[in-house]
Amino acid sequence: MKQTVRLVLVALIAGAVSLGGYKLLEDKTTFAVVEHNENPSFIPTANFSNVPSGEINFNFTQAAEQTVDAVVHVKNTTISKQPTNMMEYFYGGGQPREIVGAGSGVIISPDGYIVTNNHVIANASELQVTLNDNRIYEAELIGTDPKTDIALIKIESDEALPFVPFGDSNTIKLGEWVLAVGNPFNLTSTVTAGIISAKARDLNEFDANPQSFIQTDAAVNRGNSGGALVNIRGELIGINTAITSETGSYVGYAFAVPSNNARKVIEDIMEFGNVQRGILGISGSTLNSRLAEQYGLSQTEGVYVAGIEVGSGAEDAGIQEGDVIRKLDGYKVGKFSDLAGYLGSKRPNDVVQVTVVRKGRERIIPVTLVKLETLEIDVLELEVKNASTADLRTRGVKNGVVITKPLSQQMARYNLQGSIITMINDEKINSIDDVKRIMSRRAATDPLKVTFVDTQGEQNSFIFR
Repeated sequence: MKQTVRLVLVALIAGAVSLGGYKLLEDKTTFAVVEHNENPSFIPTANFSNVPSGEINFNFTQAAEQTVDAVVHVKNTTISKQPTNMMEYFYGGGQPREIVGAGSGVIISPDGYIVTNNHVIANASELQVTLNDNRIYEAELIGTDPKTDIALIKIESDEALPFVPFGDSNTIKLGEWVLAVGNPFNLTSTVTAGIISAKARDLNEFDANPQSFIQTDAAVNRGNSGGALVNIRGELIGINTAITSETGSYVGYAFAVPSNNARKVIEDIMEFGNVQRGILGISGSTLNSRLAEQYGLSQTEGVYVAGIEVGSGAEDAGIQEGDVIRKLDGYKVGKFSDLAGYLGSKRPNDVVQVTVVRKGRERIIPVTLVKLETLEIDVLELEVKNASTADLRTRGVKNGVVITKPLSQQMARYNLQGSIITMINDEKINSIDDVKRIMSRRAATDPLKVTFVDTQGEQNSFIFR
């Protein structure tokens, strides 16, 4: 008993000594303070203590569950002829051969409307859609728009189908989490995650009408084309369309058509059978520090208005050369593709509130968009539009259509933009309807004689074979 008491007393004394020594050392400990001119040996981290837990919850399961069953596999069967000898190679013909391509699509309504990419269904002789539960349907092509690479197809089902609701792509933010849902490499529905890396990305500087893609680092591969880009609420904000890659597979960036633009295209197809495009009626360029210095401007962001189209909404509203467009309906315009992307979701006769800076003062001008009527002449690789009275007077001609842009790098070398085509095969051209009529009668092997007046007022004729 005495031995036990001694052990308890020793333990208590040892504990007291240890605590006292620790306290003594703690009070005498000094800390080094890192001055501003020194390199700290630690990496500062963000303090999330004041951020509501819901804002840093990166659980994507709900968005994935809401979308995966509404994203489908699209199989495109085309028939091409494979030449078997030199005569067939030069003059056409050969053995019919079946070629099968594949991509993705997004069901956007319970009655079976599906949006996909034009390049997924191009030249299809048969379209087949497979749902995530392995049900297979034959699909009907409703309409396409090659310019935006959007197509609308439809399947018939006896029951309501799962679908993805549209979100507002104008409100997306850089760094926002997104999911890419599709069928890469002929796999069943696959979900990958990433963030929005850029908005209004233009991949083709040559094109006179800039593209406006959402850029993301979510993994997108072959077969993902036509699939869904959704936010964490499961709303459709884009249609996955392209990747930039030297290997043909994902290497870091993918691009999607904004949902507002895709939605407008498919609604136009359903209502009108074609796409109704509304334009401001300006020509211009993205402002930068060099141009700002050249024009004596203080701002370096926005679209500099270099020209106004006669009879356009911009002219009627009072927009002037030298104005800098900074916003459309309150949305920032930092570059030309911002402007083109936003207008791509609008229709003729829509009114857009255009914020411009003129002589250092900001003003808001309402502009009614006018309809853009153009025609692509595939054989000539040129796009044309109806000529205004001012266009004809400027060139000194009485009839014709205006070349708005080349459709290939080869035709761009001839600098034909702004020239007026007055005759095709010696027939007078008054409108794009005349061009359609003449081209519809022409056989593929017939030569094509085109007479035009260039921007210098000189008349020329070319024969295309």
